[in-house]
Amino acid sequence: MRTILIRGGRVIDPASGRDEVTDVLIEGPRIARVGRATRKADEVIEADGLIVAPGLIDMHVHLREPGNQEEETIASGSAAAIAGGFTTVACMPNTEPVVDNEASAEFVFLQAERAGLANIYPIGAITKRQEGTELAEIGQLSRAGAVAFSDDGFCVADAGLMLQALDYARMFDKPIIDHCEDVNLSLDGVMHEGYYSMALGLPGIPAASEEVMVGRDLILAEMTKGHLHVAHVSTKGSVELIRQAKARGVNVTCEVTAHHFALTDECVTTFDPRYKMNPPLRTAEDAHSLREALADGTIDCIVSDHAPHATEEKQVEFSHAPFGVIGMESLLPVVVKTLIEPGVVTWPQAVAA
Repeated sequence: MRTILIRGGRVIDPASGRDEVTDVLIEGPRIARVGRATRKADEVIEADGLIVAPGLIDMHVHLREPGNQEEETIASGSAAAIAGGFTTVACMPNTEPVVDNEASAEFVFLQAERAGLANIYPIGAITKRQEGTELAEIGQLSRAGAVAFSDDGFCVADAGLMLQALDYARMFDKPIIDHCEDVNLSLDGVMHEGYYSMALGLPGIPAASEEVMVGRDLILAEMTKGHLHVAHVSTKGSVELIRQAKARGVNVTCEVTAHHFALTDECVTTFDPRYKMNPPLRTAEDAHSLREALADGTIDCIVSDHAPHATEEKQVEFSHAPFGVIGMESLLPVVVKTLIEPGVVTWPQAVAA
C-alpha cells in the first residue's frame, strides 16, 4: 500500500480542535496517523510554512448540468473545485430540468462518479420545477441523497408553502436553504439600490427586498423548529435579524460569499458585468458587517455561490447581462487576503467556515 508523509506543516482540523505543527501519514486512502512520524514513506511532502487541513467544503455552487453544459458540467465544476482546494461541494438544483425528483438527484451522483474528482452532493428543489406552487418530492429526494432543499435563484413567495417545506424537511433532518428576495421590491433591479445606483442611473435592488424575507422565514422557522439556512446573506440588516434569532434559539444557520464581504457596489461604476450578481454587491458598511459577523460566529460558513455563464452571455451591457459570478478557484485566496491577513479571522476560524 502506497504511503505519503506530509511533514512539518501546520495541521488545522477544526473538528478535533487540532492546530499544531506536526506530520500527517497517509496509507492508501486513509489518514493513518497525525503526529510525529518515525517510519519511512514512499513519498515525502515537506510542508514547512504551509497549512495542512481537511479538504474544504463549498455548500453552494451551480454546476449547470443537466441542461446548460456550455456554461459548466459536473466534470468541469469538479475540476474547478479541486483546483480551489474543495474536495466536496453541494450543487443547487436550478438546472434544466430542475433537480426535483429522485432520478435527477441520482443523475448528479452518476456524473460525479464518472468525473472521479470531488465529492458532489445534490441539493433538491423545494418546489416542483422551482415554480413556487407545489412542494417537490422531498422524501424521494432525501432517499436519493439530497443533502438539503432550495429554490435558489428564486424565492418561495408563498409563506404557507415555506411553512410546509420547513415542516417536511425537519422530518428528514435536512435544512431548507433560503433564497431571500421579495421580487415585488427587487423588481427589475440590476444592482444595490443606493448612492451608486442613483449616480449610474441603474435600477436598484433595495436591502429591504432581502431583509423582509429573512424576517418572515425566521418567524416560520421558529414556529416549525425546522432548520433554516439563509443563503448568501448580503446586508447588515439581515445579519442583525439572524443574530437576534440565534439568541432566541431559532434553528438557523447562514452563509456569506467572498464577493459580498470583499467587494462593494462601487465596483459597478466600471459597468463590468462580472460585478452583476444576485443578491447584488452592497455598501461598504454592509461588507464590514458581514466580516464582523464571520468573526463573531453569527455567519456560520463561507461559500462561493459559483455560478458560471458562457463568455458571450456576460460580454454585453451591464443591464442585459445575467446574474452570476464564478468563484471556487478564487475563494480561498480571497479569504486569505481579505479576512486572515488583516486579522479579521484566524486560520482555524477560516478553515472551519
